[in-house]
Amino acid sequence: MNKCFNILIFLFISSVSTFAQTSPVLLEIADRYWMQPDVAYNKAGGVVTKLDVWYPRDNDKPTPTLVYIHGGGWIFGQKEGAVYQFLPYLEKGWRVVNVEYRMVSDAYAPGAVEDTRCALRWIYRNAAQYKFDTEKIVLTGHSAGGHLSLITAMLPFKSPLDNRCYADESYGEGPMKVAAVINWYGITDVNDVIKGENTKNYAVMWFGSLKDREEIARDVSPLTYVNKDTSPVLTIHGDKDSVVPYSHGTRLHEALEKAGVKNKLHTVSGGDHGMFTKQQYVDAFADVWKFLDEIGIK
Repeated sequence: MNKCFNILIFLFISSVSTFAQTSPVLLEIADRYWMQPDVAYNKAGGVVTKLDVWYPRDNDKPTPTLVYIHGGGWIFGQKEGAVYQFLPYLEKGWRVVNVEYRMVSDAYAPGAVEDTRCALRWIYRNAAQYKFDTEKIVLTGHSAGGHLSLITAMLPFKSPLDNRCYADESYGEGPMKVAAVINWYGITDVNDVIKGENTKNYAVMWFGSLKDREEIARDVSPLTYVNKDTSPVLTIHGDKDSVVPYSHGTRLHEALEKAGVKNKLHTVSGGDHGMFTKQQYVDAFADVWKFLDEIGIK
């Protein structure tokens, strides 16, 4: 566990840059884990969306599987910059699926949500081949990635937002079960950030000039779908967040509590948007492992 925490600290305080790409840590990763890059999981609007699959070299049995969705306000970012974010899960012997999705340059809302739903569908369709334990699938992401993790887990089975996914009879007729969501300061009420006092430029850009933006925003807001069957959620949010208001975390927590859903809000005191101290990150991940352990995922 100490080794995992040491890597974790390095993970979050190191910028994903040219330095990181040549880091000895990445050389160690290459020695201990396989990575199958750029697996096409869908095509929509002329854009082929891809994901990377990471798995330990020394374990060919089904393992808990992390689905990592990068942030960037739905308008920028790439999966290649996310390795340090999910390294702690690799260290625990998990498999990791690192998902790319269409951003605003290729698709306005709800394009990103359509893509991440299709990625989850791909994971279920290919679980046997890649040894994903479908009883232990955990979604996580930061900021917009937190939002996409939540909405991907919460949308009902056969949602209209699944209609852009590849058709495949082997997908089956049952819902795509998600064991838990680890939500790092994700948006939970999209309408709140496209209008009013909490309006954010990144959200406005994601919707462009769409005429039915408020309806779409409601359809892609996690708060819309909270019910007694919602997957367990751990939210980590700084109470001084200037990008995604802290109220998004508290409102989700309150809604989940009311619905009787297992959840926890880990508040980072004085924390701005992802700007936490080393100890705050260590404390947050201690809660991650504790939360997952409580629901039977190790």
